[in-house]
Formats: sequence, structure tokens, C-alpha cells
Amino acid sequence: MTDTTGVIADLTAEAAEVDALVAGLADRDWDRPTPAPGWSIRHQIGHLAFIFRIAGLSAAQPAAFREMTKSLAGGFENAVNAALEDYVHDPAEVLLGRWRAERDAGIKALAAVPGDQLVPWLANPLPPYVLACAGMMELFGHGQDVADALGVRPVRTDRIGHLAGFAVRVRDFGYEARNLTPPAEEFRFELTAPSGRLWAFGPEDATQRISGSAEDFCLLVTRRRHRYDLDVHAKGTLADQWLDIAQAYRGPAGEGRRPSQFAP
Repeated sequence: MTDTTGVIADLTAEAAEVDALVAGLADRDWDRPTPAPGWSIRHQIGHLAFIFRIAGLSAAQPAAFREMTKSLAGGFENAVNAALEDYVHDPAEVLLGRWRAERDAGIKALAAVPGDQLVPWLANPLPPYVLACAGMMELFGHGQDVADALGVRPVRTDRIGHLAGFAVRVRDFGYEARNLTPPAEEFRFELTAPSGRLWAFGPEDATQRISGSAEDFCLLVTRRRHRYDLDVHAKGTLADQWLDIAQAYRGPAGEGRRPSQFAP
């Protein structure tokens, strides 16, 4: 069992950072394009609102969540895209209110689940701690897209440690998304946190090793920057290949980002 108190506090703080990006935007600025093809800022916030809504449903009403997932036609990705239609046509003020309400309700529901209890999710039931870490991944990735659309750089803190650990846990998602067989060999990850601390995961004697900036590692696994633009390095053939396919989410990888797409 992992205590959820810390990750819930960090999830709340990270959500507030994303909120601050859009809270004062004029209505027309919600239509600014983001690096995700076809997605404006309102798409990004609508997506986050929906994800927190279903996370809250999973935590508070697991039976209703299971029924919802049974009814998804065309898979979860199609359902997510279809759900955006329920958000992107709202006036900015309404969408902002929905995002805040669904975010807060989702976090509150997750916080109320005992740490040793599983909640249903898309593929397998998860501890609330892990689902909250997945929420951190969503906030980091989609918040980065919003920041890129606005031309600002988020200030990262050691809160991203939850995402880094989550990405290590789901190392094989990139293989699965491409119908590849994941290697049996474990990797060693050594990442430098924004505070300067060293975060280490995996066997110390592993021959396949990933090292570098934890912030850049999170940009890599959310596919918000190309590996060539990041301070993330591999030692070993398997580790090097993984940098090309790393992703911390299930489903299609998406287009990712081009080398040198963003200013340093």
C-alpha cells in the first residue's frame, strides 16, 4: 500500500498551475492552436476535465464506471475524442467552470479511497495512488501543450517525481502501443530532480541505463519533446531504443514532436 496523501496534495497543486495558465485568458485565446494537431487550448482543458470526471466516477461510483466502460463504442481513444464535443463548444467561462468543478470532484473522490483499495480503470483495477500519478501525467502533458501555445515555460518542482516513478512503472507501454515484445531485462533509471536530488529506480547493476534531467524525462515520456532536444541519455542498445518509443500512457503514441520544434 502507498499513502495517497502526498500525491493528492501534489495533484491539487499541479492542477492549480494548469488553472493559472488559462484563468485570465480572453475568450478568443482559448482557440489558440497547441502543438497537438487539431487541438486548441479549449480541447486541452476539455480533455483534462473529462479525464478528471471519469477518475472521480471510478473512485466514487465504481459500478457506474464499469457500466460506462462497457458502453464505450470504438475504444477509449474514440470515446475521449467524442467527449470533447461536449466541452469545446462551451463559452470560455463555462468551460473554465466545468474544468474546475470536475477536477475538484475527481481529486476529492480519489482522496476518499483507502490506500489499500483498488479502483476500476481502463485495463486493470489500480490503487488510488497509481491513478493519481496518472493524473499527474495528464496534467503535465496537456499543461505543457497549453504553455507551449501561450509561449511560456512552466516552472517544474519535485512534484514531477510522481510522474517519473509512474513512467518507470509503465515502461512497457511504448512497446505495447507498437505491438512489440518488451524486453525481460530491467532498466536502471537515474534522474536529477528540479531540486537537484537524485531519483533512482531499478537494479543498480543493470546494464541498460537511462539518466539525465527528470523534467526532460517527463517531457520524453509524455512525448512533448523529441529525445534529441532533451538531457536524457541511454547506455545500452535496449535503453537507447526505448528512448525512441517511451510513453507513459496507453494507446496510440500520437505524432509526438519534431526535433528542434521548440526554442531551447
